[in-house]
Order: sequence, then structure tokens, then C-alpha cells
Amino acid sequence: MEEFLSKVNKPGRYIGHEWNLPVKNPGKAKISFVISFPDLYEVGMSNLGIRIIYGILNNIPDVLCERVFAVASDMEDALRKEDRELQSLESGRRLKDFDFIGFSLGYELSYTNVLNILDLGKVPLKAEERDVIDPLVIGGGPCVLNPEPVADFFDLFVIGEGEEVIVEIIDIYRKLKGQFKSLRLKRKDLLLELSRIEGVYVPSLYEVTYTLLGKIGDFKPKIPGVPKKIKKRFVQDLDQAFYPLNWIIPYIETVHDRITIEIMRGCPNHCRFCQARQQYFPFRQRSINNLLNLGSKLYQSTGYDDISLSGLSVSDYKNIEELVKSLIGLFHGKTIGISLPSIKPKAMVGELSSIIAKIKKTGLTFAPEVSTERLRNVIAKDFNLDDFYGALRQAYASGYQHVKLYFMIGIPTEEKEDLDGIIKMASRVSELSREVSRRPAQVNISINTLIPKPHTAFQWFSMLGLDEIKQKQDYLRDKVREYLPAGRQERLKVSCHNRYMTFLEGILSRGDRRLGEVILNAFNSGCRLDAWVDQFKFEKWIAAFETAGIRPDFYLEERQRNEFLPWDFLDIGTSKESLIKEAERAESGNKVLL
Repeated sequence: MEEFLSKVNKPGRYIGHEWNLPVKNPGKAKISFVISFPDLYEVGMSNLGIRIIYGILNNIPDVLCERVFAVASDMEDALRKEDRELQSLESGRRLKDFDFIGFSLGYELSYTNVLNILDLGKVPLKAEERDVIDPLVIGGGPCVLNPEPVADFFDLFVIGEGEEVIVEIIDIYRKLKGQFKSLRLKRKDLLLELSRIEGVYVPSLYEVTYTLLGKIGDFKPKIPGVPKKIKKRFVQDLDQAFYPLNWIIPYIETVHDRITIEIMRGCPNHCRFCQARQQYFPFRQRSINNLLNLGSKLYQSTGYDDISLSGLSVSDYKNIEELVKSLIGLFHGKTIGISLPSIKPKAMVGELSSIIAKIKKTGLTFAPEVSTERLRNVIAKDFNLDDFYGALRQAYASGYQHVKLYFMIGIPTEEKEDLDGIIKMASRVSELSREVSRRPAQVNISINTLIPKPHTAFQWFSMLGLDEIKQKQDYLRDKVREYLPAGRQERLKVSCHNRYMTFLEGILSRGDRRLGEVILNAFNSGCRLDAWVDQFKFEKWIAAFETAGIRPDFYLEERQRNEFLPWDFLDIGTSKESLIKEAERAESGNKVLL
């Protein structure tokens, strides 16, 4: 193996045997599971969900859970050249020999990575092609709020949070494995039993028909007893939920090379564009005592000197100031850094600002999303400008000189004045620094295009096409040069997300089962690691659509409020009727929420 790995860059991605690995005997396990975040190791090992499910499964005495991640192109070439199979990190076991392969789907542009992992493991790509000797392939994570584009490739999906569901799946499989492996129970009958678990969706048990216009005509179970709607699962009490304490320590630097402590799930805000709130709804918090206990044990088991508090909007944690002060006290004298992402401006005005200034002196990040009060009403964004500018003054007085601002373009009813306002706001942010430091701050402006995602109030709205995205991005870049004189333009740096990747993400997030053929075509043409700009091959994706006879823009068009959307069979806890009312409020510019 050492000789083989000497042929690739970053062999640390593939060697396994990291610190804090659980010690389990593969030969004694009755049920085996290999889990994957379908991206490179350094990305996958930064995913908290993978660590949680990995820990839960390995805590079950008769279950063995191992890991596998996507491989870089040099590793794939080496594997295919020598006709080697992709194997698990822990024991070098063939993927085909596991009972389950589980994928955490966090980003639509990872779909071809899923197929590559299966293909390199000699596992049939389509669920319908697998038989008794093949693993059951499970999907979970944020992307399964619309699993239909990849329905062809998965035996089942877990809708919502998986901590409890995965144990229930294991329990049923344990009872039926003997019958299944001895051919007394057919694969479809095993899947039927698993479909009775709340939160489990088995695509092969449903049939879809389409109208002449390409809309969904009908979506229904094929046989009696299969639920018509799949209800999202969630953990009731985070303090009682499993949390990984034996934190695996990679040999190479990962994207988030630190301890992550999840302090909350969900979000108390109601931004109309936000799918993440719907994914993690309802809003729940861990207690301070629980968090301090987790922090202490994770520090002891890892030795990391950086702790990140995780959540969609951590400054909305009920006792955030008390929590941060308690953590500082817990690690007093140990030079531990504490990072707080997702800070709201109003949380920065007051004691929390001085606390953060003591523990972190990098840059500040805010997400105004839009620049005008009119559009704030459209998206129902809680962002007070007085609080924002007040927070900046305090931050500049504490020594901060770099600010990052996140904005979106393509909001319904957006006008040129809203784009102009982005540059005006960023310029004012820069100039505010002069009040305390006599020099302007560096402001990085990150521009993303709105994708009207499933289960949001914007799911019926159209999305900008490639030309429209380019026009707005170019306009903003030109506006900086127009707004600021030469020599001052470097204060404001505009960075726009790759429009081709945004375009494809929009299609895959809003699509239906027919996109399975497109994804397979793209994979067969060589598409891999599509989330990496240097690997993304847009022209091959366009060819994949053409081969399938599918017009990609179709999935970006406006939807009718009364049509059946590809994800309408999922019950995520927010009714379609309430989303329609929110869409109507957005159109009228009414910020008032239900």
C-alpha cells in the first residue's frame, strides 16, 4: 500500500489510522456500515454530521462503521490503471462487502462524486441494478430536502436528522438480514419494511408521471401501505442527543481544523430565502452546562487550541454572552481561541463586542444580504442598520480593520437601485473606520445569486439565467470603479460566486427524477469534484443535458402555486399553504410574518 500511495499527492487523505479511532474487530461485527461525505478527505472530515453518525454506529456493539471519501484525480487514475477498488479507510475493506453505504449530501455539486465512489467500489450505480450481494445505499443531509434528482442511485433516504432514524434502520436490518442474505426476503420487501420507519423515503416504491408540458402529473406509492408523505425527523432534546467526544484527529490539515461545538439547531429568524432554517427546524438549544462539559472533554481528547461555536445564527443563542464568558473561564490560561460565526450586528452592540474583541482579532463577517429596506422587507431579513453601524464603530475602536459582507443578487422585485446600494453600503462601512483610526477599512464584498430553493417562500419564483447573472455581476464591479476614485478602489473588493456553478446548483436543487440521466451522463463524460472551480467542466454538463434531451433552463422557470413540485411529498413541518402566504407577502414587500 505504501508503494501505491507514493504515486499520489497528499497520501494522508487515504491512509486512515488517525488518533482517536474506535477499536473494533471487523470480523465480529454483524452489521457493517461505511459512511461518506462525498468530497475530498479534508472537506469530509470537517463535516460534523459524519462524525455524529460515525460515533453513534460504532457505539452499537454489533455494528462496525468505517469511512470513505472522494478521491482526487491522481488517486482515481492510479486506482483505475491498476484495477484496484476504492476501500474503507479503517480496515481497507471493499465497499461491496459492507451492508450499508451512507452518503451525507451537503451540496448538489457533489452528486457525481457519489457515483464515482460507488463506481470505484464496484457497486452498481443504479438502485434497480443492485441485488442481495450489494450494499444498501442511503442518502441523508441538506440536499435530501429534494432527493428526486438522485433518486435513481439510492435505495433509501433519511429525511431530516439521522441520530434516531439510523438506529431504527439498523434494528430492522438486524432482524431481517438472515432472511435477506439467504434469499428468503427480496430486496424490495426489505426496503418496504424500512419504508415504514418515519422519515425514511424509498424512491423505488413510488411512481411519477409527467404532463405534456413537463410538469409532474402524479406522484404516488406503487403499493398499499407505503406512506403518501414522508415526515421529516428531528431530535427533540439536544442535551440528550449523542455528541462525538473521541474527536478523530487527521494527519493533514482539514478545512475546519478545530473543535466544533454545536450549540443550537434551527433558527428563530424567518428569512424567506433560507432553506437551512427549514432543514433544521424547529429551533433548539443545548444548555450551557452541557456545552461546557462537551468543550472540556473535547479539549482533553484532542488538544486543539481553537473552538468554533456552531449554529445557523449563534448570536441568537439565548445566553450567548454567559456561554462565551463561561468558556473563556473554563480555558483560562490555556490560550484557547473561541470563534463565533454568524454574529448579528445587534449582538455586537454591548458586552459581547468587548468579549469577542478579547478572544478574536481576525476579520468581521456580516450578512446584510440586501442593501435597501425595501428588499429587506421582501426577504424578511432582520438586519437593523443602526445596530450594524454601531457594531462596526465598536469593532474598529477595538482594532478591527477587515470586514466581509455577504450580499445576494436576483431577489424578486430587485431593481438597479438595490444593486447601487450594495456598493454605497460597502463604501460607508469602509469610511466608518476613519472615525477611530483615520484610515478606511478593507471591505470584501461577496456576491451570491439567489437560488429559490425547495421548501422556502421563494420556491415558486424564477431564478436568474446565466446572462442575467453576468450582467448584474459586471454591473457591480463597474460600480466600484464608478463610485470610488482611482487609488481608493482597492478598499472594496467584489468577489462573485461562479455563475456556471450557481446555475447548475439551481437546476439540481429544483429538479425532478429526470435529472438522474443527466447526472449519469455527466459522470460518464468525466465530471468529478464539481464543487472545485479547477475541476468543474460546465461544457460537459451542458452536453449531458443535450444527450438526455432536457432543457436546463426549464428548472429555473417560475412555478405555479397550484402545481405539484418534485419535493411536495415531503412534510418538513411547514405547510405549503403558509409558504404560499409568505410568497404573497414577499411579492407585496410586506415584512410581517405569519
